[in-house]
Amino acid sequence: MNSKDKGKRGERMAAAKFREHGIEARRGVQYAGGPDSPDVVGPEGLHIEVKFTEKLRLWDALAQSKRDAGENEMPIVMHKCSRSEWVVIQPFDDWIEMFKEVANGSRMEDKTENDRK
Repeated sequence: MNSKDKGKRGERMAAAKFREHGIEARRGVQYAGGPDSPDVVGPEGLHIEVKFTEKLRLWDALAQSKRDAGENEMPIVMHKCSRSEWVVIQPFDDWIEMFKEVANGSRMEDKTENDRK
């Protein structure tokens, strides 16, 4: 299988992973790189670079996602190698902001639940 076909297959698999969780997604239209051509289109606010390879050049992949992300998009890399699960790689500053939002939301839900008791 040539690398282009493997890349396309990985992009379709990544989009399907989002759909498994109820998030509309599809393989992007690949033509030039940049905000208008992520590997996966759908999840709002993300610029997704997909790497379906045994040997990931992490810093190159993340740099590509950062370079191509639009102004209000979070760059991420989805990576999978054979017989393994998908992983998501993103800059720590983006991850911590996302974590804080989730943690604050959870605390608000816990507080609301405790107020009902």
